[in-house]
Amino acid sequence: MVNHDSAAAGPSERFLGIIDRALDGICVGLILLTVLVALLQVFFRYVLNASLSWPEEFARWAFVWVVFLGMALAYRRDSHISIDTLVRFVPQRLRTLHAVLVDIAIASTCVALLLQGHRLAVQTSYVSPALGWSFTFFYLAVPVGAALNLVYLTFHRCASERRIWSGVVRIGGGIAAYHALLQFAPLLRGANPSTILVIGALLLVSIGVPIAYSLTLGSYLAFFPGNPLMLLTVSHNLSSALNSFILLAIPFFILTAAVMNVGGITRRLMTTASAFVGHLRGGLGHVNVVTSVLLGGITGSSSADAGATSKILVPEMTERGYHPSFSCAVTASSSVLANMIPPSLSLIMYAALASVSVGALFIATIVPGLLMALALALVVHFISVRRGYGSDVPKSSARQRLLALRATLPALVLPVGIVGGVRFGVFTATEAGAVAVLYACIVSFSFYTRPTLRQLAETARDAMMDTVSIMFIVAAASPFAWVLVSQQVPQRLAMGLGFLTSQPFLLLLAINGFLLVVGLFIELFAALVILVPLFMPIILAAGINPVHFGIIMCANLVMGALTPPLGVLAFVTARITKTDVISVFRALVPFLIAMIGVLLLITYIPSLSLALPQLIRP
Repeated sequence: MVNHDSAAAGPSERFLGIIDRALDGICVGLILLTVLVALLQVFFRYVLNASLSWPEEFARWAFVWVVFLGMALAYRRDSHISIDTLVRFVPQRLRTLHAVLVDIAIASTCVALLLQGHRLAVQTSYVSPALGWSFTFFYLAVPVGAALNLVYLTFHRCASERRIWSGVVRIGGGIAAYHALLQFAPLLRGANPSTILVIGALLLVSIGVPIAYSLTLGSYLAFFPGNPLMLLTVSHNLSSALNSFILLAIPFFILTAAVMNVGGITRRLMTTASAFVGHLRGGLGHVNVVTSVLLGGITGSSSADAGATSKILVPEMTERGYHPSFSCAVTASSSVLANMIPPSLSLIMYAALASVSVGALFIATIVPGLLMALALALVVHFISVRRGYGSDVPKSSARQRLLALRATLPALVLPVGIVGGVRFGVFTATEAGAVAVLYACIVSFSFYTRPTLRQLAETARDAMMDTVSIMFIVAAASPFAWVLVSQQVPQRLAMGLGFLTSQPFLLLLAINGFLLVVGLFIELFAALVILVPLFMPIILAAGINPVHFGIIMCANLVMGALTPPLGVLAFVTARITKTDVISVFRALVPFLIAMIGVLLLITYIPSLSLALPQLIRP
């Protein structure tokens, strides 16, 4: 007798494998195509002294499709960011039920995106100015991605749990939940939409629903009691949030870092750092910090930094007698420097939201970033003295240092070229990212470990998935922020803090305190999308320089990646090194205290951020 439940797993897995390969090829192909299009734009401008009208628009459309097709792939590979701190306390016997509830929440979100996204697409009649394409195809990215997500949800559960009904139950539950919310929403008609939004999203996040789905479903919950037409704005905001050329710099720099890493740059940077600081007390701890400074200038991504250094440095530190939790804490805390050293991805996001010069932000963050690195190095030194950690390598000679520096010089030229090129208007931040990808490929093949085509393909796929996990949160945060703006929350906030606009000292103190709390619960990019529109009117009214405020905001919010319950970087380092995450959080306390001290210096001494941009003008 055939066991149909068990037999379902084989065909389901093969079916999903076909979809996997197709989506991987499409998404990676589109990312590479956008790189080529951006390079084409640079080539036409500087070589042919001509300009093209369509590349920017094509790249934006392709980017939107990558994110929403990748949304489904990220679900399949469990790559969406979620907070599982409370989930850890769920009894083992209830874990299956909890997983079903989370999947039902995801399914109901996808059902809403599919139905409402399709309504928006078919009702759209206008065309794009440069390509002349109907915006129907632009908005179709959302429902198509949602439909694929539902397919993955159904067949992935059939394959993984070997029960043919498992995925069907989740989809049925999602459909039922969506229609139940529509049916009973009128009961909440008198409630404040922003209150429903915040409470709904926080509840979903707290039970382990991935952040992007929680924000999206929270936005739908806010609109369900009102005019049905308002439901269309969620899909509209999701796709429109990504329709920005400057945001393409984020996947380009992520891809640059991935290509550099596969070429072996991380180990070479560690060798260079070791030659300069490895002989100090707590040598490998200092190597960790300096490597993050150098790597941050190439990646701009804290997660990429943490992942690369955790795999190499933490095991070596543990072998040399450093406590594993201390090793992870150094790695996690120094990884935030990637968002304080240009090209910082968070500063690119802030620039897009606040309409501030990316070049000015890149220059402005140099001194604060180095101050943060110095503070972390001091903590490493004091802890090493207290625990008796010694130096790890003999002091290098001047010749050895020069040779180590020469080996990494081709890679270290990259951040200088990026910052200089953007600051002096040679190219935009996005074009700089595309040039950086090309440069990374040339350097990796010419100077470092020559990667194989298979390695490059895997690297491009991993970079695409990292991009999707970040940018889907950015997209989901947009309708969340739109609801708050539509309910005049920024105006109320401005009125509430209006008495502080004449006292910038107290205003910045209050905002810093608020941001530290927000960072505990909301991912960095989502927090920027939600909060920058709220705070900019207040900041401008108080006469605070938006470039200075951008450095403050990013320096503050990155600390949320080190603190529970979110603590993304702590979880990354703990998971990779198989270290108890609670002990890592404890070991992070002195580093957080030092970082808060630097934050206060950055906040109340504006010249630390503004002197260099005023000195280095385009």
